Amino acid sequence: MAKKTVADIDVQGKKVLMRCDFNVPLDEDCNITSDDRIVKALPTIKKILDGGGALILMSHLGRPKGQRNEKMSLIPVTKRLSELLGQDVVFAEDCIGPETKAKVQALASGDCMLLENLR
Repeated sequence: MAKKTVADIDVQGKKVLMRCDFNVPLDEDCNITSDDRIVKALPTIKKILDGGGALILMSHLGRPKGQRNEKMSLIPVTKRLSELLGQDVVFAEDCIGPETKAKVQALASGDCMLLENLR
């Protein structure tokens, strides 16, 4: 059986949930010091968006041990991803709950959203 890739999947009009490794290094001011991990995910992200899918991205950053920690927020990743894609990336302040669900439901084809830190 041949291995399927993102290129083999019809995502037109569908919502796609993708786990990424956006565990990027940050300095003391929460600035990304290396965006290599974000850049490496771009081909897959672009394939889904260009294919007409609405993309929900999820990742972890650091080890906040289940407690909210602003220094481990994915907001800087959202900003950098927006710059790299040349489009707005919606940020969900949580990875679960009614507000996040509403944001997911509001996504249109070609939209991209990043959920807050899974950890």
